[in-house]
Amino acid sequence: MVRWKKLFAVTSPDHSIRDELRQLLPSNADDLIEPAMPPEDVTKVALRLKYQIEQVIPCELEEWKITKANSPVITSNVIRTAREAGGKEHKACVVYCLLVCLRWFKRQANIELWDADLHNVRAVACEIMAKRIIETEEDQSYLLQSLLLKRFSILANGEPTDPANAVERAVDLHALTVIGSSGYQKCISYLWRGWLIQDDAYPSNFISWAGKGDTQFWSHFDPDRMRAPVYQNAVQIFFSILYLVLYTMAINTINSDGDLDVVEGILYLMTLGFVADECSKFWKVGRFYIGFWNVFNSTLYSLLCVSFITRMIAYSHEVGDVDGQRTRFNELSYNFLAFSAPMFYLRLLLYLDNIRFFGAMLVVLKVMMKESLIFFALLTIIVVGFLQAFIGMDEVDDNRAVTGFILQAMANAVMQSPDFEGFENFAPPFGIVLYYIFTFVVMVVLLNILIALYNSAYEDITENAIDEYMALFSQKTLQFVRAPDENVFIPPFNLIEIFLLIIPFEWWMPTARYERLNHYVMGIIYSPLLLITAFLETKQAGRVNRNRRRGEEDEDTVEEWEQMSDALDLEGEGWTKKVEATRPNVHTDAAVLEIRDLRERVEELKKLLEAKPAANGS
Repeated sequence: MVRWKKLFAVTSPDHSIRDELRQLLPSNADDLIEPAMPPEDVTKVALRLKYQIEQVIPCELEEWKITKANSPVITSNVIRTAREAGGKEHKACVVYCLLVCLRWFKRQANIELWDADLHNVRAVACEIMAKRIIETEEDQSYLLQSLLLKRFSILANGEPTDPANAVERAVDLHALTVIGSSGYQKCISYLWRGWLIQDDAYPSNFISWAGKGDTQFWSHFDPDRMRAPVYQNAVQIFFSILYLVLYTMAINTINSDGDLDVVEGILYLMTLGFVADECSKFWKVGRFYIGFWNVFNSTLYSLLCVSFITRMIAYSHEVGDVDGQRTRFNELSYNFLAFSAPMFYLRLLLYLDNIRFFGAMLVVLKVMMKESLIFFALLTIIVVGFLQAFIGMDEVDDNRAVTGFILQAMANAVMQSPDFEGFENFAPPFGIVLYYIFTFVVMVVLLNILIALYNSAYEDITENAIDEYMALFSQKTLQFVRAPDENVFIPPFNLIEIFLLIIPFEWWMPTARYERLNHYVMGIIYSPLLLITAFLETKQAGRVNRNRRRGEEDEDTVEEWEQMSDALDLEGEGWTKKVEATRPNVHTDAAVLEIRDLRERVEELKKLLEAKPAANGS
């Protein structure tokens, strides 16, 4: 089964501790992950960085002064000092500690509202400093395996928090600036391809996959490669499309006699696999696993379960029974099945979010759904108040039959289709006046508030569409990496694991032999995909070896503008000197350059004036 460490919620009323200990994504498995450094030392580094940032930004500043490329605040000296916060022994935790400081400042901004702008600027400074450290690190191996992927803990209320690395922490905090850095995205790319994998012996460490440069085909035919997120995602997309195809065939080939055909049987069997996977994750992860897509999928699976149950009820009656129960339940089953059609198609978006267009739109929809909560909270209060007034008028008139009409009329008003004629004779003149007021509040005030919230959310996301997409892709990658399966059985293959491996063998078979059995079973069921992946990885290994011979990075590709770079001698032609002579200085403001030039001229004039009396005296 999937081995996950169970997430937990702290019962302490201290919300800051609860936020620190809570993980927003599934964490790795039942093995206790030891942090790479003592939590006390990491906490000290974080406190040093917090003090530095408070001194660098002692008062409220404009955010652009912090984020600009040639920032007068976050200078190279500030970055160098931040690197030294951990000394030589603990320098690997500096990026992680900056993200801890980011969370601290955001928390402080929520507590101290009078200084919220100051603390938010300091939080931005944490992101900028982390990004600069990541992008200026020259040792790529140290950057990926130490700065970004080593797991650390800090002390909260005297207890160490759950170990996490900088990659996970940035996704948890939605630190777009850090996520958008080149080194971070390179790390995510390596994790997505499976070039960086978690060390089985030491779960707190990530190691480079040794097979990147292996050109032997059969060495890549390895079921363990299914741990790579790119392959898991491909299998999920395949089964999602197959699921949709089976549903389309089932809904368009209705069995009026109530029998269950092969297509419907496979459809319901796949549903069982998806339900088992959702239940397993919820049981092991806890309430923090619940999200929009989990609720969406659970609703779809519930409709299919109801459809299956009603079909079984229909199947329990004889064909052509006198009371027509078989036909009635059969029709009800197909109605539930047809009702879930839109959800089947929307479900595809869950697996297409690694495509940039769909990913950005999903972020927009997610934010809009959150903004809708404000609208529905206001709507609920207003509806309850007006409903109470209308029901009170109904009770006075002793006309209980119109209660249904009241509810329908209020719902129509919310949907921008009010019915004024029905209230003309309802407790005149109070009924029609009250309904006019209700319609005005809902259609003019609340709906315009909702439109404004949607517009604001759309603008905020589209302005940072690329960063939001990279954040979504990073989160998707970590959902595979952060909770890796020892044995990857993607639904509906998890039914094979449950009923053919776990139940009959796991409880008595020795661990080593059981793992070998799982390995063989995975090799059989994934063999078509493994043939494709082995072919692709063999070609990829050849490209990696060519890059290594040229001294380039493993993932480097030769673009058009690089194909003739060796045939052009820019320095020999004198082009380098010409460009250097006319190149503007973009690292320093023009006003600062002019002041520096003026200072040099003043110094020269001062020297001339000092030399003139000396010459006269001689």
